[in-house]
Amino acid sequence: MVTAEFAVALPSLVLVVAASFAGITAMTDRMRCADAAGIAARLAARGEPSAVVRQSALRAAPRGAQLRLVTTADTVVATVTARLAAPGVLHRLPAVVTSERVVAAREPGSAAQR
Repeated sequence: MVTAEFAVALPSLVLVVAASFAGITAMTDRMRCADAAGIAARLAARGEPSAVVRQSALRAAPRGAQLRLVTTADTVVATVTARLAAPGVLHRLPAVVTSERVVAAREPGSAAQR
Protein backbone atom coordinates (compact mmCIF):
# COMPACT_ATOMS: atom_id res chain seq x y z
CA MET A 1 0.00 0.00 0.00
CA VAL A 2 2.79 2.44 0.86
CA THR A 3 4.56 1.64 -2.41
CA ALA A 4 1.55 2.61 -4.53
CA GLU A 5 1.10 5.89 -2.68
CA PHE A 6 4.80 6.64 -3.06
CA ALA A 7 4.65 5.91 -6.79
CA VAL A 8 1.80 8.38 -7.19
CA ALA A 9 3.42 11.09 -5.06
CA LEU A 10 6.95 10.83 -6.51
CA PRO A 11 6.25 12.59 -9.86
CA SER A 12 4.59 15.47 -8.01
CA LEU A 13 7.56 15.77 -5.69
CA VAL A 14 9.98 15.77 -8.62
CA LEU A 15 7.94 18.49 -10.36
CA VAL A 16 7.88 20.68 -7.26
CA VAL A 17 11.64 20.33 -6.76
CA ALA A 18 12.32 21.08 -10.45
CA ALA A 19 10.03 24.13 -10.38
CA SER A 20 11.75 25.39 -7.21
CA PHE A 21 15.14 24.95 -8.84
CA ALA A 22 13.93 26.85 -11.93
CA GLY A 23 12.67 29.70 -9.74
CA ILE A 24 15.95 29.96 -7.87
CA THR A 25 17.88 29.92 -11.15
CA ALA A 26 15.64 32.66 -12.60
CA MET A 27 16.12 34.90 -9.55
CA THR A 28 19.88 34.35 -9.62
CA ASP A 29 20.02 35.30 -13.31
CA ARG A 30 17.90 38.38 -12.64
CA MET A 31 20.31 39.50 -9.91
CA ARG A 32 23.19 38.92 -12.32
CA CYS A 33 21.45 41.19 -14.85
CA ALA A 34 21.09 43.91 -12.21
CA ASP A 35 24.75 43.56 -11.23
CA ALA A 36 25.85 43.71 -14.88
CA ALA A 37 23.77 46.84 -15.49
CA GLY A 38 25.30 48.46 -12.42
CA ILE A 39 28.81 47.61 -13.57
CA ALA A 40 28.14 49.02 -17.03
CA ALA A 41 26.57 52.22 -15.72
CA ARG A 42 29.40 52.91 -13.26
CA LEU A 43 32.17 52.22 -15.79
CA ALA A 44 30.50 54.31 -18.49
CA ALA A 45 29.89 57.15 -16.01
CA ARG A 46 33.62 57.18 -15.24
CA GLY A 47 34.37 57.55 -18.94
CA GLU A 48 35.80 54.09 -19.59
CA PRO A 49 35.99 52.96 -23.26
CA SER A 50 32.82 51.26 -24.51
CA ALA A 51 34.68 48.01 -25.25
CA VAL A 52 35.79 47.77 -21.62
CA VAL A 53 32.29 48.61 -20.40
CA ARG A 54 30.68 46.00 -22.64
CA GLN A 55 33.20 43.27 -21.83
CA SER A 56 33.02 43.82 -18.06
CA ALA A 57 29.23 43.97 -17.97
CA LEU A 58 28.61 40.92 -20.16
CA ARG A 59 31.11 38.90 -18.13
CA ALA A 60 28.89 39.45 -15.08
CA ALA A 61 25.61 38.88 -16.95
CA PRO A 62 23.96 35.53 -17.72
CA ARG A 63 24.95 33.81 -20.96
CA GLY A 64 23.27 35.35 -24.00
CA ALA A 65 22.43 38.65 -22.29
CA GLN A 66 22.35 41.90 -24.24
CA LEU A 67 23.61 45.28 -23.06
CA ARG A 68 22.19 48.63 -24.17
CA LEU A 69 23.87 51.87 -23.16
CA VAL A 70 22.24 55.27 -23.57
CA THR A 71 24.43 58.23 -22.70
CA THR A 72 23.49 61.86 -22.32
CA ALA A 73 25.50 64.84 -21.16
CA ASP A 74 24.58 64.17 -17.51
CA THR A 75 23.66 60.49 -17.18
CA VAL A 76 24.34 56.97 -18.39
CA VAL A 77 21.54 54.41 -18.60
CA ALA A 78 22.58 50.75 -18.81
CA THR A 79 19.97 48.11 -19.58
CA VAL A 80 20.78 44.39 -19.50
CA THR A 81 18.21 42.03 -21.00
CA ALA A 82 18.36 38.24 -20.78
CA ARG A 83 16.13 35.37 -21.83
CA LEU A 84 15.81 32.97 -18.91
CA ALA A 85 14.94 29.44 -19.96
CA ALA A 86 14.00 26.83 -17.39
CA PRO A 87 16.70 24.20 -16.79
CA GLY A 88 16.48 20.44 -17.12
CA VAL A 89 13.12 18.79 -17.67
CA LEU A 90 11.34 22.16 -17.55
CA HIS A 91 13.11 23.50 -20.68
CA ARG A 92 9.88 23.10 -22.65
CA LEU A 93 8.18 25.77 -20.59
CA PRO A 94 8.13 29.28 -22.07
CA ALA A 95 11.20 31.34 -21.34
CA VAL A 96 11.01 34.45 -19.20
CA VAL A 97 12.65 37.66 -20.40
CA THR A 98 14.04 39.92 -17.71
CA SER A 99 15.44 43.39 -18.10
CA GLU A 100 17.27 45.39 -15.45
CA ARG A 101 18.11 49.08 -15.78
CA VAL A 102 20.56 51.24 -13.84
CA VAL A 103 21.00 55.01 -14.20
CA ALA A 104 24.25 56.66 -13.14
CA ALA A 105 25.29 60.30 -13.13
CA ARG A 106 28.39 61.10 -15.14
CA GLU A 107 31.41 61.82 -13.01
CA PRO A 108 33.03 65.23 -13.30
CA GLY A 109 35.88 65.14 -15.79
CA SER A 110 34.77 61.95 -17.55
CA ALA A 111 35.74 61.66 -21.21
CA ALA A 112 32.26 62.54 -22.52
CA GLN A 113 32.16 65.84 -20.65
CA ARG A 114 35.52 67.15 -21.91
